[in-house]
Amino acid sequence: MSGSVPESAPGAEYRIEGLAQASGATVRTIRAYQDRGLLPRPERRGRANVYDGTHLARLRQIADLLDRGYTLASIKELLEAWDTGRGLGGVLGLVAEVRGPWTDEEAARISRAELDERFGGARNDAAIEEALELGVLERIPGRDDAFLVPSPQELAVAAELHAAGVPLPAISGHLRELRGQVEHIASRFLEFTTEHVFARYLGHRPPTDADAAAAAALVRRMRPLAQQSVDAELARAMRLFATRHLERHLAVGAPPSDQSGTPSVPLPADTIRAVENLVGRERVAAFVAAATEREVQARTLDDLTSTHRQSSQINQIG
Repeated sequence: MSGSVPESAPGAEYRIEGLAQASGATVRTIRAYQDRGLLPRPERRGRANVYDGTHLARLRQIADLLDRGYTLASIKELLEAWDTGRGLGGVLGLVAEVRGPWTDEEAARISRAELDERFGGARNDAAIEEALELGVLERIPGRDDAFLVPSPQELAVAAELHAAGVPLPAISGHLRELRGQVEHIASRFLEFTTEHVFARYLGHRPPTDADAAAAAALVRRMRPLAQQSVDAELARAMRLFATRHLERHLAVGAPPSDQSGTPSVPLPADTIRAVENLVGRERVAAFVAAATEREVQARTLDDLTSTHRQSSQINQIG
């Protein structure tokens, strides 16, 4: 909605029953809107109340805003702002920007047969229900043999983990735990940006068209920053903990198991001597850890390439 008045027949006039029929609202709703100050009072002619196109336009605006998720209290503020000449275009543009996609990834479809094949080949209705509950899959109306995949990358990760031997219930449990942690990160990022970036635009209610438009432009600029910062920190943390883990479990001369009881991996004596000749005895552990990390990174790149191919195959289905 751009803020323009919806069209109605020129000079049209209605009794309340006719206005209800034209707008789709009930008579009771129209009267409730009047009591709340959302709808102008009708013109009184003798013993009759007469409504016109302005009332019909306002009812359509209220219905549109309700569909967008606004409360009646916030709708009243917006309509009052419009009535004083400040407009609704900027505010609704900001809402559309915030509700827009926060990723470049596109949803895809996958058949039930393809889904079963990617997860071991056996039909698992319980796992499907779990995936639907988590939003990893969505039902397609009228279709029992295919599903919508909001994030093909997420589904590909689950398939890779399952192929590596991780049980489906463990994958679902991990996703639930991860989702809670990521939602906390998202909440903190929004609190941070609201305090330091958006507060100057949204400090008054409702914001002016200019301020709402400026805030919408900032949303477009800020949208990728959350993912970029999380990606960078996740890479740093994985590098840190992977190195520590490898140094602990692959260290030269380590006992058969560490204090936690986790078995260490012995290296062949020839390999140890070769590394010693190359970098010196004191740097063998660091070299092994670095070499292993490089191998992990190479395999990660291979996995990402494989995931991309699988996502492309999913997109071709349906």
